Amino acid sequence: MQRLSIIIPALNECAAIGPTLACLQAARGRGHEVILVDGGSSDGTPARCTGQVDRLLFSARGRARQMNTGAALAQGDVLLFLHADTLAPDDVDRLIAAALAQEPGWGHFDVRLSGRQPLLRLVERLMNLRARLSGIATGDQGLFVPRDWFMSLGGFPDQPLMEDIVFSKRLKRLGRPHCLKHRLLTSSRRWESHGVVRTVIKMWWLRAAFFVGVPASRLARLYD
Repeated sequence: MQRLSIIIPALNECAAIGPTLACLQAARGRGHEVILVDGGSSDGTPARCTGQVDRLLFSARGRARQMNTGAALAQGDVLLFLHADTLAPDDVDRLIAAALAQEPGWGHFDVRLSGRQPLLRLVERLMNLRARLSGIATGDQGLFVPRDWFMSLGGFPDQPLMEDIVFSKRLKRLGRPHCLKHRLLTSSRRWESHGVVRTVIKMWWLRAAFFVGVPASRLARLYD
């Protein structure tokens, strides 16, 4: 079996990181590695990772930079990028291995949002459908890719937003993704804190603006 490196960028995720790492301990027990890259947390996030990661790294703030830092030191054959507030299945390594055994390549998972609001069920369905139709994965969906593919493409672009979309487009040139129906459970706090409809409209607007050429640095200020 190919070895998996699970790379988690984190910034002030003390409340969420414990459950995320707990889900990955079974994979660690089977010989895979977990790498957490902290971007300068001030809430004690690194301390919460003691004994639950194989590498604890520090880098400049920025999800793309943090993920690239982790990838540069990863020992696995396949890289899985996971958000700090996302829960993976206990057998995430086996699910990825089964997909890649059928056909080498890259891929992502379907997602389920953690909140109970009925409207979130529609949001998650649209997220999963969009990814399947477009072949473009976002960070919530647990993008996985062979390490040599990642390095050959130069990793994630050094930009503050939409780095996952740009990288997915580059991966599409090498082949369509595996779209795994097994779901990751990702936090719905962004939708719940700002309003589900408002957040969906905002994200659609940001993607549309990026598509027509608005710089990611400008969009990042609007996103924040």
